[in-house]
Amino acid sequence: HVQLVESGGGSVQAGGSLRLSCAASGYNSRPRCMGWFRQAPGKEREGVATIYTGTGSTYYADSVKCRFTVSQDNAKNTLYLQMNSLKPEDTVMYYCAASTRVGCSGVPQSSKYNFWGQGTQVTVS
Repeated sequence: HVQLVESGGGSVQAGGSLRLSCAASGYNSRPRCMGWFRQAPGKEREGVATIYTGTGSTYYADSVKCRFTVSQDNAKNTLYLQMNSLKPEDTVMYYCAASTRVGCSGVPQSSKYNFWGQGTQVTVS
C-alpha cells in the first residue's frame, strides 16, 4: 500500500521561500512519475511540477517556471518542491502524487496519477 506524506507547508510573506517534502513508502517498485499538484477551492487540480523518475526529466507549469524546483532523493524515497519568490496567488493546497501508469510523463494529468498525499497548505501574504 503506497503512502505519500507531505510536509513543509505553512505561511510566508510574498517573495519568501518554502520547501515541501513528500516521503513515499510502501511501493514495490519506484513509481514512473512523481510530482506536485495544487488545487484551489472550486477549481481543477493543476500539475505544478513533476518528474519522470527514470530519466529525471521534469515538467513545470508556466506559472511556476524559474521559481519552483522539483527534485528527488532516491535514497530517502523523498520528493521535494523548492518554492522561491512566492506570490499570493501561490496560496493553495499542494498535493504530492505518484504514478505507476504508463504515459504519466509530459504535461501532467491528475487522472494519470494513482497515489496521492493528504495535502499541505501554503499561504503567501
